Amino acid sequence: MIESNTTEPNGKLEDLVLNVLHEIGEDPKRDGLVRTPHRVAKAYRHLTSGYGVDIDKLLNGALFEVIYDEMVIVKDIELYSLCEHHMLPFYGKAHVAYLPNRKVVGLSKIPRIVDAFARRLQVQERLTQQIAETLMEKIAPQGVGVVIEARHLCMMMRGVEKQNSTAVTSAMLGTFRDCKETRDEFLTLVRGRE
Repeated sequence: MIESNTTEPNGKLEDLVLNVLHEIGEDPKRDGLVRTPHRVAKAYRHLTSGYGVDIDKLLNGALFEVIYDEMVIVKDIELYSLCEHHMLPFYGKAHVAYLPNRKVVGLSKIPRIVDAFARRLQVQERLTQQIAETLMEKIAPQGVGVVIEARHLCMMMRGVEKQNSTAVTSAMLGTFRDCKETRDEFLTLVRGRE
């Protein structure tokens, strides 16, 4: 997409960014900031594009009848999101598994589901749960397990300023919650990624 050459804000979000620049004491007319309201608005629209995703359209019928009852895992799915408390990024990896119940989903759909929920203002705990519940609802497997490991810039750049801390969250549904062996197999396979 080609950016317009206009230097004037052309929308509410651009106007708000312009106001932020004024409020922090910057001169929005200086060379490096002239296009900043447009660029920031464009970035936020992309980073929050998950609000407009229809999961059914995303899946696009990519459910397939298959006789397979072993665990399916897609791990190390890169994710980027914005914390809803400070609107600062958090980033990391999601590990997603499910036990099929006569149906499997196209493998590329799992990272797309992760992105659909990550590209919203989030807390990591809710993000983890939304991914698990969506897979449980849409493909009706025997169970779903999701683990997310992420670093939060709101902890690294401000507040406690801890550079090496990682937050780990999990959601276990169906057999992943009810069966210790299934849960342990998933966690062992995720840990074995290095």
